[in-house]
Formats: sequence, C-alpha cells, structure tokens
Amino acid sequence: MTGADNATGAGKAPITVLGAGSWGTALASLAARHGHPTVLWGRDADAVAAINQHHENTRYLPGHPLPDNLVATTDLAGALGGAGMVLVVVPSHAFAEILRALAPHRPAGAGVAWATKGFEPGSGRFLHEVAEEVLGADVPLAVVTGPSFAKEVVAGLPTALTVHSDDAGFAQQVADTLHGPAFRAYTGDDMVGAELGGAMKNVLAVATGVADGMDLGLNARAGLITRGLNEMLRLNQAIGGKAETLMGLAGLGDLVLTCTGDLSRNRRLGLALGRGQSIADAVREIGQVVESVQTADEVMRQAERHGIELPISSAVRAVLHGEITPADGLRQLLAREQKPEYPVGLFG
Repeated sequence: MTGADNATGAGKAPITVLGAGSWGTALASLAARHGHPTVLWGRDADAVAAINQHHENTRYLPGHPLPDNLVATTDLAGALGGAGMVLVVVPSHAFAEILRALAPHRPAGAGVAWATKGFEPGSGRFLHEVAEEVLGADVPLAVVTGPSFAKEVVAGLPTALTVHSDDAGFAQQVADTLHGPAFRAYTGDDMVGAELGGAMKNVLAVATGVADGMDLGLNARAGLITRGLNEMLRLNQAIGGKAETLMGLAGLGDLVLTCTGDLSRNRRLGLALGRGQSIADAVREIGQVVESVQTADEVMRQAERHGIELPISSAVRAVLHGEITPADGLRQLLAREQKPEYPVGLFG
C-alpha cells in the first residue's frame, strides 16, 4: 500500500506504537492506513531499517506491504515526541520495563493503551495495575483485546476488537484510531474482565491444541472450549469482572479464534505437545514468545487465591511444567465425577 492509498493525515493525531513484532506492526499499519502519522518503535536496528527501506516487516509479516506514512525507529524518546496516543505491543514479561522507559518521554496528555495479553510474571498482577503504578493514576489507560491474527489485520481482512478503559473518552479515542472499513472497534469499561479473557484464552488454547494433536476429534475440541469458557467465567466473577465481557470479543471471541486457528502460537504449542514433541523443541520451532507458558502459572495463582477449581487450566499448567503427560491430563479430566453442567447457576 502506498501513501496515495491513505488519507492525508490532516487533523489526525500522531500515534506511536512500541513493539515491532507481528502484532505491533499490524496495528501500526492499521493506524497509518487510517491516516494517522504513525511511528513504530523497535529494538532491532536491522528490522527497523528494513521496514523503512522496503515498507515491509520481512521477519514477522513478509509479503505484506506497509503504508508509506509508517516510519520505524529505534529511538524511543524520538518516537514518543509529539505522540497523541501511545500503544504498547510487547510481550507481558517486557511490559513493565517498556512502561518505565516511556514514562519520562510521554507527552503531556497522551494516553497509553496496550495490546499485550497476560499477567506480570511473578506477581500475577493485571497489566492495568502495573500501568497505574508506573505511570500514575492521572494517565488515561486502555486495553485493546479480542480475536485477531496479525497477518489477517495487515492484509486488510475483516476484524473486530474491543477497547476497555475506565476513561470513556480515551477508550473512544483508541477505538476511533483503529476503527475503519475492514476493522470494527467496540468499547467497554471492564479492564479486569477484558484482561482476564485475553490472558486465559492462551492457556485454554494449549488444551484444545493438545486434544487435536492427539486426534481426539471435534467433539472433544468443542467440549474443551465450552468448559474452558466456564472456567473463565467463574474466575472472572471472583475477581470482579463482568460476565458480558467474557461473552463478547474479549472472551468468547478470542477463545474460539485462539483454540481453533492454526496461526495461534499457543494452539501450535498444544498441537506439538499432543503429538509427543517436547516443550523446549516446540517453543524453539514456533520461534516467538508463547504466552501460555507463564500465563498458566498466573491463572492458577489467581484461582488458588480465590479458592476456585479450574481443572482444564490446572492440567495445562501441569503439562507445561512436565509434571504429567498430555495423556495423563486427559485421563484426569475424564475421570472427574459426573455432575450437573451448572450446579449453582452460570458460574457453577
């Protein structure tokens, strides 16, 4: 796509995207296509130079041209200068570090959104809690989440996401930046539920991947997705999230996509484990960060804190730690006692 395909950018707020992986590049490309002057920051000087020279992220999104009004840089302070909004798109383990680095350079009034999914490793804190601590209570914050593969977004295929924030005006600003002819952006005010859905679906995608890798059939896949959604709803209720958040794009939508789409790194990890491959070999073959390895620990930390039983998520954690085999995990799940589907209502 060339500059002629874009709006002129007149009156459009400058956008800075931090993180030049596949998803960061896709969202930066989206903002640029919608006419926003867009700067994409990354650490890798060679990758940044290639984006500027060839208008393509040859490592993560080869074959997908990027708009001419998208500029890449390794200069963090320069990237943030004049930004009307900052969008952080890095793995969860790097989230706090990036926030601390951007804090002194953030232009006054510029809100910070993120499309990072997961918890803070070690503490199990939600990312909005980390952001509030690092940036302060006065900075507008938002989480961007939902069913989305970067390759499809950068290719211009139809996609729907949701933006959740305690600041309705900032949620609308972020949604307006992303919303376009092939991209629908909804808004909401449930950051806790939205972040839980975005993180927990990665764990459940490993379970469905394992089942498919073991050739257990489509019935098993559907059962795991449905009961996995039930686990999400129960934990969400305990932490104060809204049920409707998880019945929407941030929960059910993302869960279905990640559990069934082979572009999902977490599903591919499960497939490899189900076929007998080791965790180390599977992660190395995937070649990118697989969030579920850390997220499974944090999901179960939350469950134990609130006294909630999550049999599928627990089995995934045990498999990822090498405590049981995928076959052992399956036997454990099938050996559970028969009971009503919802013994105490929706969250039973």
